[in-house]
Parts: sequence; C-alpha cells; structure tokens
Amino acid sequence: MGSVRSRRAAPGALALALLALGVAPATAQELKGPIRIGVIYDLSGPFAAAGSVACLRGAEIAIDMVNEKGGVLGKYKVEAVKADSQSKADAAINEVERLLGVEKLPIVVVDKQKKILWITTAIADAVLKDRHLRYVFRGQALGSQFGEYAVRYIAENSEPKLHVKPQDLKVAIIYEDGPYGTGVAASNEAEAKKQGMKVVLKEGYSVNTPDLSSLVTKLRAARPDVLFHTGYNPDIALFMRQAKELGLRVKAIVGHGAGHSQLPKLRETFGEDYQYFHTVDPVAAQLLD
Repeated sequence: MGSVRSRRAAPGALALALLALGVAPATAQELKGPIRIGVIYDLSGPFAAAGSVACLRGAEIAIDMVNEKGGVLGKYKVEAVKADSQSKADAAINEVERLLGVEKLPIVVVDKQKKILWITTAIADAVLKDRHLRYVFRGQALGSQFGEYAVRYIAENSEPKLHVKPQDLKVAIIYEDGPYGTGVAASNEAEAKKQGMKVVLKEGYSVNTPDLSSLVTKLRAARPDVLFHTGYNPDIALFMRQAKELGLRVKAIVGHGAGHSQLPKLRETFGEDYQYFHTVDPVAAQLLD
C-alpha cells in the first residue's frame, strides 16, 4: 500500500503520540477550543472497502475514549477533521495540503523546525523501511508479518487438517504488484521455503486488471495444494469469480486483504466452497456494527 493508504487504527494512539512528543501542552496553551487532528483515509474509490472504514472507526473510537476522560490533559477535547483521499495519491496530497493550509491544523514545532506528526496505518513495509522518520508512528503489524504468519498457519495445520506434511505441500503465491502485495508475497515465499514447502508459482498482477483468467489457467497447470493471495477488494472478487468459472480447485486459499475477511459474503457467492477460504487479517469492518 502506498504511503497515503491506511489500513487499521490502534485505539488511543492519537492521544498517546501527542503526549509523548509534548505536542498537547504546547498546542493547548495557544488553543481556546478543541485540539483539531486531521483524519484522512480512502473513503471512496476502489480502496474504500479495503480497510479504510475500519481505520476511520478506530480513529473515532480513540478520540471518543480521550474525550470521555475529559480530553488531553483532562481539559482539551480532540476534534477530528476528516478528509477523503479517494484512493488516489494526488487527491491525498491535495487533501493534506487543504488540512494544513485551509483548515490550519497545528504543525508540530521541534527544534525551531516545523514538523508534521503522522500516525499511519499503512501496512506495506516499504512505506517506512529505512527512512528513519522521527515523527511518524505506525500502530499495527507489517505486511511481511502477515505473509509470514499465513504460511506458519498452514504449516501448523497441514497435517491435522490437510493430511499432508508441510514439506510435501505445493503452494502458489499471487499478489497485486504494488508495495503492499509485493511485500506480503516476498514474505510468503521466504517463510514457505523455510518450512520446506515447494513454491510452484509466484506471480503478480495489476490491481486494475480487467481479466485474471490467464493467471487462473497457470494455477490450474501448477496444481498447488494451497494458494496465498494478496489483493484489494475489486481484484479479489474478480479472481474468485474467474477461479470458480474455470474450475480451479485447491485444498485451501489463504487471503490477505479486504475481500478475504468477509466470510458471509464469500458464502453467498461461493456456497460451501467458502470453507476453503482462510485469512489471518482482522475482522471486516462491516462486522463491527
């Protein structure tokens, strides 16, 4: 996922980060009203259903928790100023500029330099790896951890559930070819080799592709026991539909991404075949109501 795409929120992270940096006291001395914080997520476009709703709810819950206790320092309430990045990098940049320039959200001043405090739920390792950003916080697991744990999950359950030893499993890895999918897939592959599994196919695709039938054909030829799939909501639905139409059969599908966590919807579409779907992702936002 790109640097402007968000995936999950950690309740309380907003206030904790503010207090940790000493931002709240400095800001509070100048404020007569609430402490206003920009909250930007993909609330429209193809990535809206890929976790952004859950992130927004998490941020709102964190703010409510702080405000219920009287606010920051027990005195200053926190107010969310929401923005929609529309699943587009340029829209995200424009919205951040609006939040800073038009909404006049506070900028952290450290060592006489203006800084933006960024609390992100971007999952892709590449967003922050080796960048040494001092004022950026991420309160969730990395994409590489999702990839690793998914393979471990299969390794632990292969004999009792699939009746195959891990080292005898044939696995395939498919993924959207952005930073998110590439990172998770690399971790899938590394852990699969560590577990002694045979990777019979590893292939990426564009998240905007209109047709994945050729990939399904390759998978049918490779005949994996288990399929690891990383994607977003539109391409996950496309792949699942074409896989069913073309008769792809595997013992288990382990998914990373929004569509794989929505088991009731998968059951509506695929009937009892949904029992072959597994995910290590958190529960879908729709189930939090």
